[in-house]
Amino acid sequence: RHTKTAPLPTYDEVLVCTHNAEEEEVELIVRRALSSDSQNQKIYCLLGAKKLAYKVSKQLESHFFRLLQSSTVPDYRFIIICNAKAHNSYVITAFDTYKVTIPCYSMTEIQAYLSTHLKVPCGTAPVAQAFEEPYQQNMKFIFSDQAGMGR
Repeated sequence: RHTKTAPLPTYDEVLVCTHNAEEEEVELIVRRALSSDSQNQKIYCLLGAKKLAYKVSKQLESHFFRLLQSSTVPDYRFIIICNAKAHNSYVITAFDTYKVTIPCYSMTEIQAYLSTHLKVPCGTAPVAQAFEEPYQQNMKFIFSDQAGMGR
């Protein structure tokens, strides 16, 4: 949000968490964030991490701190996004020392920011919900009960 020209995250940078998210998915995004290849300016995100099951949350903590100790990346970019009111989440407790409060933006500011980054291409069917980024990438929002199953 600090740079108006920076691109939005790509599909490999964001994991939208659900209570059905698996340990492997969480481990993969942590590995991407802390690997030496992560110095390509990507920002890896866990979105809605409070929804992770307790077992997966424990594994997230374990993988993160284990990989952090062996990582050679001093300035990794890994963000865990949680609702501030989710006090019963293990993730919030485990990563409490890293907690940062972000400013609250108005709906108008958010809409203005997104309108500069997302444009519906001409001739696109409304069902596809494809958006064109300024960097000529296409983003598609696909919701599935079993993500990654090729459907």
